[in-house]
Amino acid sequence: MNRLPPWFRQDIPDNKTLDLMHLFSEFGVHTVCQEAKCPNMNYCFRNNKATFMILGDTCTRNCSFCNVNPVRNTVQTREETLVSNGVNKSGGGSRLSQEAWVDEAEKISTLVKMLGMRYVVITSVSRDDLADGGAGQFAKTIELVRGGNKDIEIEVLIPDFQGEISSLKCVLDACPDVIGHNIETVRRLYKDLRPKADYQLSLEVLSKIKQLKPQIHSKSSIMLGLGETEEEVINTMQDLRNANCDTLTLGQYLAPSVNHYPVKEFVGIEQFQKYRVTAVALGFKMVCCGPLVRSSFRAEEAYRELSLCMI
Repeated sequence: MNRLPPWFRQDIPDNKTLDLMHLFSEFGVHTVCQEAKCPNMNYCFRNNKATFMILGDTCTRNCSFCNVNPVRNTVQTREETLVSNGVNKSGGGSRLSQEAWVDEAEKISTLVKMLGMRYVVITSVSRDDLADGGAGQFAKTIELVRGGNKDIEIEVLIPDFQGEISSLKCVLDACPDVIGHNIETVRRLYKDLRPKADYQLSLEVLSKIKQLKPQIHSKSSIMLGLGETEEEVINTMQDLRNANCDTLTLGQYLAPSVNHYPVKEFVGIEQFQKYRVTAVALGFKMVCCGPLVRSSFRAEEAYRELSLCMI
């Protein structure tokens, strides 16, 4: 599976894209667009859109599809992470030290103003070493971005916070307009793709979002081409609907390198269309479906359309 279908061909980065990459580097701000080698990066950067990634650039998980730096392959619990990385409860230690991201919320707020963003997407690495999983940093970033412009709309894409309800409430109380948590793949593939995550826990996080703040739009995403069957995809869609997930995105998985989980299939356009019809029939309020779709791709446009549908 080395040859990409023609619809994945991308333009060479232009000066606007390169300038924005330089600006983010100058500020020391991370974007998942760059970290995950997103195929839509040129399109988004040219339009002053980006998904900011908070809590540094090192993740305490080791998902086999992800290009973000992992701490080490065997990180499993907060306690093990603290011991193995020399991180004490006050935040000192290695690459996971709070010093690496203590002022990133302020930097992101400044960049949002500079770029004139009206819709801001914020995600993070997983930080199982932190008592709140990084929820406080999400809340702080939302507050500072909104402080610059109360009319800005904010979407967050959160980790599972190891199921800590207090962490989830912390983010929800900051009142983002959309809160996403990605299921990523079907239940059967979790042991290979997300060995430190739990399929059922992710569903519970999505369900709890709607229980605690039903007015906030919830969102999740499924990657395709990992070896899943059509039946498994439909079952996953149904699980997400049972968790009252409002918006679903489906896109083609692309391996970031030869060392990552390999692409098993390039899903055809017709199959994507078939999944879209099924998802709409299951009751999702918004479905974004296609090879290049990612959880935050054209997120503003999707939110606007969803808001109109809810009137």
